[in-house]
Amino acid sequence: MKISSLFATGRPVFSFEFFPPKTPAGETALLQAIERLQRLDPSFVSVTYGAGGSTREKTLDIVTRIKREFGIESMAHLTCVGHSRGEIDRILDRLRDGGIENVLALRGDAPRGEERFVAPVDGFPFASELVGYIRSRGYEFCLGGAGYPEGHTECRDLALDIQHLRLKVDAGIEFIITQLYYDNADYFAFVRRAREIGITLPIVPGIMPITDRQQIERIASLCGARIPRELLADLDAAGGAESEEEVGIRWASRQCRELLEAGAPGIHFYTLNKSPATAAILSDLRS
Repeated sequence: MKISSLFATGRPVFSFEFFPPKTPAGETALLQAIERLQRLDPSFVSVTYGAGGSTREKTLDIVTRIKREFGIESMAHLTCVGHSRGEIDRILDRLRDGGIENVLALRGDAPRGEERFVAPVDGFPFASELVGYIRSRGYEFCLGGAGYPEGHTECRDLALDIQHLRLKVDAGIEFIITQLYYDNADYFAFVRRAREIGITLPIVPGIMPITDRQQIERIASLCGARIPRELLADLDAAGGAESEEEVGIRWASRQCRELLEAGAPGIHFYTLNKSPATAAILSDLRS
């Protein structure tokens, strides 16, 4: 099923994001998390793609396995990093042949140890060009793209950043999933900027519940996400009757409720391959 058809129902679309594990133990833990989250009946799940295509084979394996063994609609991430047009064709052929109908088309981050992204030979420098290429080749995937409520780390000019999103829309994406953020005001402002320039696609907020403060602060700094002072104060006060994870779940639950009440088309949960926090929040939303 194409993800675009899920938004057409008018019901909130709840989705989970996983990353390919690097070890057999990690793979076992991931499959256990997927099995637990399967009971929550997600609309779809997505599987990320490592820097430089480092987890390409795992991404292709996991995304097809989820759909085949768990019966959950799945979306594969695909980046421009390190891939020529021919390599991209081969990846897309494998996804199509594996029954995958949905792809999140991304530029991707520079490989570890490199200061900036450099387009590969016979490859693409921008996600919009990757999207346009997929469309030009006649593939029938439903394509999604990324949005950045606080601006991309390489483009903090919000007016310019939203024009970059417009290029992806014009190239052929059908929905948008945002980068993680912790202040809903950033999401609502982002949606307003998008609507003002004629972007009408579903814009799904991306939520990463805090379960470990140090880990999230590191992730947030890498992607340019701001952690509000109120949330930091709540985390500072944790350790007594309430743990950091409980603070994170409470904050994310409040975020999600406000978003859905304001008309967000769903929630995309960045799970970090764990189930308890996401399960607690989604169960609360559906209660």
